[in-house]
Amino acid sequence: MAITVRVPTQLRTLTAGKEEVTGTGATVGELIDQLEGAHPGLKDRLLDAKGIRRFVNLYLNEEDVRFLDGLNTRLKETDTLTIVPAIAGG
Repeated sequence: MAITVRVPTQLRTLTAGKEEVTGTGATVGELIDQLEGAHPGLKDRLLDAKGIRRFVNLYLNEEDVRFLDGLNTRLKETDTLTIVPAIAGG
């Protein structure tokens, strides 16, 4: 089952310039692990030792995965994961 992943401009150097890539996995965490194999360095930009990095948001079909089951959120074939870097400043 292929999941569509939308990649922000800041991370497209890791995806050969592609704004969308596909990956597989039963959960968000498995999907990120699989994407790391295809796009080395991506996982490190998304996760740290505690889980999802503080200034990264992952949305599964418009829902923040932090409010679902985090990295254990289950996936289905029609899902889209969107990576959104948090914007700070004033």
